[in-house]
Amino acid sequence: MTNSETARFVLGGDRKKQAGEIMSEVMSALEEKGYNPINQLVGYFVSGDPTYITNHKGARATIRQMERDELLEVIISDYIENLNSGN
Repeated sequence: MTNSETARFVLGGDRKKQAGEIMSEVMSALEEKGYNPINQLVGYFVSGDPTYITNHKGARATIRQMERDELLEVIISDYIENLNSGN
């Protein structure tokens, strides 16, 4: 593949379900500890630094069960699906 070609990324249904479970657990743990989940998750996704995610309820280990790019793919895909279903 040359630099001008676009790479394809495909995520299966099982991985989408796993990503949803991971995000739900992590967001719950962040909220329980009094953190703003959006701010903390953005920090994690942008920097790759897992310390943005609390250790409470094993959330830090949970979010690392999937690669950041896979989690982001699910989040963006769901967002786009929701935008399109509103039309």
